[in-house]
Amino acid sequence: MILYKSTAKEFRDTVDNNRIVEEIEKQFKDKMGRVAPEGEKRAWNNSMRFMETIVRKSQVADDCGILIEYNIPLTSKRIDFVIAGRDDNDNENFVIVELKQWSQAEATSKEDVVRAYVGQRNREVAHPSYQAYSYKKYLSDMNEAVYKEYITPISCAYLHNYNKQDPEPLLQPQYQEVVKDTPLFFSEDAEKLECFLNKYVGKGKGMDILYKIENGKIAPSKKFVEYVSNIFDGNEVYTLLDEQKVAYSNIIDIALNANEKTTIIVNGGPGTGKSVVAVNALVCLLNKRLNLKFVAPNASFRSCTVGMLTKNKKYAKGRINALFTGSGSFVNAIPNEFDVLICDEAHRLKKQGAYMYKGVSQVEDIIKASKVNVFFVDDNQCIRPEDEGTVERIIEVANRRHSKVKQVQLKAQFRCSGAEGFLNWVDNTLQIQETANYDGWDKESFEFETFDDPNELYNKINEKVEEGKQARMLAGFAWAWTSEKEGNTDAQALDVNIPEHDFKMPWNSKTNQYTWATDDSKRDQIGCVHTSQGLEFDYVGVIIGNDLKFYPDTMQIYADYNEYFDSSGKKGLKDNPAELTRLVKNVYKILLSRGMKGCYVYCRDKNLQEYLKSRLIKLY
Repeated sequence: MILYKSTAKEFRDTVDNNRIVEEIEKQFKDKMGRVAPEGEKRAWNNSMRFMETIVRKSQVADDCGILIEYNIPLTSKRIDFVIAGRDDNDNENFVIVELKQWSQAEATSKEDVVRAYVGQRNREVAHPSYQAYSYKKYLSDMNEAVYKEYITPISCAYLHNYNKQDPEPLLQPQYQEVVKDTPLFFSEDAEKLECFLNKYVGKGKGMDILYKIENGKIAPSKKFVEYVSNIFDGNEVYTLLDEQKVAYSNIIDIALNANEKTTIIVNGGPGTGKSVVAVNALVCLLNKRLNLKFVAPNASFRSCTVGMLTKNKKYAKGRINALFTGSGSFVNAIPNEFDVLICDEAHRLKKQGAYMYKGVSQVEDIIKASKVNVFFVDDNQCIRPEDEGTVERIIEVANRRHSKVKQVQLKAQFRCSGAEGFLNWVDNTLQIQETANYDGWDKESFEFETFDDPNELYNKINEKVEEGKQARMLAGFAWAWTSEKEGNTDAQALDVNIPEHDFKMPWNSKTNQYTWATDDSKRDQIGCVHTSQGLEFDYVGVIIGNDLKFYPDTMQIYADYNEYFDSSGKKGLKDNPAELTRLVKNVYKILLSRGMKGCYVYCRDKNLQEYLKSRLIKLY
């Protein structure tokens, strides 16, 4: 999708006649189905006047091609400005220009991350040069016209309101490599940017180049496939075991040989290796040069998966991100646009009314948009009324969409030291479902202990961290979460407060919350289900708050509506205690099953604490 396309001459005339914002705004409304925000309109008006001056004074040919707000295919990302043309050697090139309204910024110690005033507050964002670089790499990796017809992308960033400081934070040593690849131009560098554009596109004939880019088929290049495959080679984390291999082989066989629309449902509980199968399938099908995406509704899981794959590999994260997306990306996808969509954690797919989701059904979106769709699902991990990714729902939509259904079951337990008995005990004890073999796990290989004081629980987790183990504190939504507007941007508020034990800790940081699970500096923050679902740790310390209680007279566990502070999680359930209880139990099952070697628990409700202890006594 493109909001504005023209020759360089038409662009100059449109800006000179004060029509550029009007034309972009009209296209925005027609193509996006909504009115452009005032902030975006101000940015267009400001930036395009600067760019008109740059283009005019650069003396590039009138028939250079220009794109404004180019939506990169199959992503939600938009490139601010593209100018295409030929150089002195008649090479076809296009220049990506990332535009910023910033007047100042701060350096950070993190790779290609800076701090700037964005969205009404200071926050950590990608370095402007890195943003432009990542767009260039995506088009180089995924647009056939670019890599097959030898069209060369060039990237840069222009901060037209920014006067360079001495020393300049955006040019600190940690950013030098990306700035060398993708130059950064400040307010005083207008003449340098003019020469830069003239060098690469000055000879014009750019409209045919834009046509090729706009109509290029989206498919991974051979070079990109080899790059991704090399990342996985020898990675034991993704070695398939037993029935995981069977599930994987079914997916590959169907995806490569399906002569009709097909839906594959891989059903398995926590620790059965759904994500291992999903990522292996992604790599194999990518090697077959299929047009595909890995869909992950949970942003934390998505971020941690990409981070683990690209650990210690410079700039790999930006390239691998091209394959990963959230579940709200397919509302406007055309039917069968993708060969394959692989959806992990499908139980978190949303229906109409979910926050920021503009469609009706994400299950429907994914099935409609792909020839073959694969859903990895566990019905007992739905935790909000808006979660619709159940096996029943997927089958219903697939049948309506005339998609053949194939089901695969994963049962073997590969988490909790193979302690299938522990997860059965959780199901049985939390009264989620009746299970057999709930007292048979190896107590030496998997630790489980209850604590009467949350401080002791915290100390236990810290001991594990000091031993070099990956361990985190987790809690249910039994405490309100202080908002960013109230000053809680980076875990300043000690929201998880248990006064009877003089215990206070913050929820996980809202700044870069998706790195909470892997960032050691965030070990003193408590994670919630949304930042931990789908992830694994060596040990977890779980605080069960007053949102889940036990009533001794009836021997029933129930959820307390007034003590549960996830507003979306209890929406419409005030008069439906059974459904609320089911969802809150699911939350705690997810939290309790995050540890591979051990789980420690504190219950704020004393009756529930004594109940858990009584259930443990029977095991020893």
